Amino acid sequence: MSITASTPAPTPAPSPALREARVPEGGMYEGVRVLRPFPEGWDERPYEHIEVVPQTRVIGAEVRLRGGADLSRPLTPALREEINRALLEWKVLFFRGADLTPDEQAAFGRNWGELETNPILARGAREDIVRFEKGGNARPTYENVWHTDVTFRERPALGSILQLREVPPLGGDTMWADMAAAYDNLSDEVKARIDGATAVHDFIPGFARFTDRDELLRLQERFPPVEHPVVRTHPESGRRMLFVNTSFTTHIVGMGREESDRLLSLLTRQAHVPEYQVRFSWRPGDIAFWDNRATQHYALFDYAPHRRVAERVAIVGDRPF
Repeated sequence: MSITASTPAPTPAPSPALREARVPEGGMYEGVRVLRPFPEGWDERPYEHIEVVPQTRVIGAEVRLRGGADLSRPLTPALREEINRALLEWKVLFFRGADLTPDEQAAFGRNWGELETNPILARGAREDIVRFEKGGNARPTYENVWHTDVTFRERPALGSILQLREVPPLGGDTMWADMAAAYDNLSDEVKARIDGATAVHDFIPGFARFTDRDELLRLQERFPPVEHPVVRTHPESGRRMLFVNTSFTTHIVGMGREESDRLLSLLTRQAHVPEYQVRFSWRPGDIAFWDNRATQHYALFDYAPHRRVAERVAIVGDRPF
């Protein structure tokens, strides 16, 4: 009887270690995004007085009037209702070649309420028209940052109606971002952190870049800092939307500066996601009418030294909740 030594089993090779899949805190992630233009349960109905041509999945639509209607004339109740419904659904509406006079532009805006006056920006042909002029001897202002208009007011604008009077040969587009889509796609953890939170808004950060210090001192008593919810509820559609922006939101109430800055950085970056955006290339006489409660916008400044001239009316809004 022979005894044969057994051969020891080979030692398995160690599994390769996978490096940590780490990105900086608050980083953006690829993947499927929720893209729905309307709130759940929204009553979608056909339009009779306008044709609505969506420009993206969630934001932006060109509106073409039917039956000889013209924005320069008073709106019928039915036409006003359909334009408002389109605004709630698509957040920014484009009217090609409207070519309204300042009085007609103001009259169109008043279909939605009282018009704002703005003592900080250059005045146009009327007290309730703001003029944005680049080139020539005009005092420059800069809107090439994602922002929502006048959130430093207790009642930020309901909406704005901008008309291009003079368009540069190249460039000068404007972009808008859907802040309801931005909220929808936040993680549950982030939503829980901001639910019920408020933030402080102040005009100083947004205007200090191009406004004289004495002028800021004169205006700061008229426009003290205000608090608004970080997530506001749309008063007509009921949708929840992010309501913080780089220009005017200074900090989240009840947080230390470092924590607040980190969270605001994450929230304001949501406007940068292309799936939430629409971009519009202007022709003279075009109008954009946007829901200031539901959007942020960014005016590209890529046309210097050419001129770009625009005029805007803004409609007084309600206190965000």
